[in-house]
Amino acid sequence: MAEASARSTPAFPEIPEIVQFSGVDLDKARAVLNRFYYPVAVGSPDDTADFRLGVGVIQLGPLTVGHLSFATPVTLQVAELDAYHVSMPTHGRLHARHAGREVVAGPSSGVVFGPGSPVFTSRGANSAEVAVKVERKALEDELCGLLGHPVERPLGLPPKVDLSAGPGHSWSRLVRLMCDELEYDASLFAEPLMAERVRCTVVTGLLMSLPHNYRDELTGDAAAAPPRAIRRVVDVIQNEPERPFTVTDLARIANMSVRSLQEGFRRHLGTAPMTYLQQIRLVRAHEALRRADPARLTVAAIAHRWGFAHLGRFASAYRARFNESPFETLRATR
Repeated sequence: MAEASARSTPAFPEIPEIVQFSGVDLDKARAVLNRFYYPVAVGSPDDTADFRLGVGVIQLGPLTVGHLSFATPVTLQVAELDAYHVSMPTHGRLHARHAGREVVAGPSSGVVFGPGSPVFTSRGANSAEVAVKVERKALEDELCGLLGHPVERPLGLPPKVDLSAGPGHSWSRLVRLMCDELEYDASLFAEPLMAERVRCTVVTGLLMSLPHNYRDELTGDAAAAPPRAIRRVVDVIQNEPERPFTVTDLARIANMSVRSLQEGFRRHLGTAPMTYLQQIRLVRAHEALRRADPARLTVAAIAHRWGFAHLGRFASAYRARFNESPFETLRATR
């Protein structure tokens, strides 16, 4: 299993890949699924001439979310899964065999697969599903960061999850929002900074939504991080606030769990780690706007430079902090 590490965050997040295919034939379907998911055997009991696959996929580094629709009955078989995977039917029912278990899921539930075993699934004609793949290392690294220590036991994910209510329902809505955005060319999810935050939210949400061997530890009481660890995180934020930090990244820097880091920030600084990061970024953006030449730089360029992906939210937070808009600061530059 993964080991906790204090690895640094890349200076720039990966560029998301968003693709859509409509009316893909059987051979093309195999190529598409192999590219974005796994080497898969695609079978159709009906005439293959009638086979059609519709695909919309967004790939955010180790996270792949896709909406798959099938015009005819289809079976998919993977020899050995090398990632964590959740399939959530939106139309029809999904039959699955994995790790010696057989389950059936409909629109209010999902099937969960873990690495290391073959997978067989079947669905009827005119079916559709949302397919979420998280690379094994990414999910286990995220869990290490949240816990603040290595993951030594299997996660023990359930074969099926209820998506009709509670955390599972919230997580499925977040994932389906990503699918809804696929049709928009100007989606914010195409912006690397926003995509990185969405990726982190989806992966963390999966760990918080499903029952597994570490969930009680994730949701239980946590001791506050000591002042020395908080100082280490504060120094990193002060030195490089423009980096696309997540709260898990900051917890790794402190070498402790996310909950301990949050409690330590609350106790010693009276705020949350990500709120503190935002305030430092706002100060740096304010300084940059005061020094900028309005003929050469824009508010958007400066906002993006300091890690703000959404210009409207940046402007709102900026006004709340400095009692003026970023445009007013820039125009006042001499």
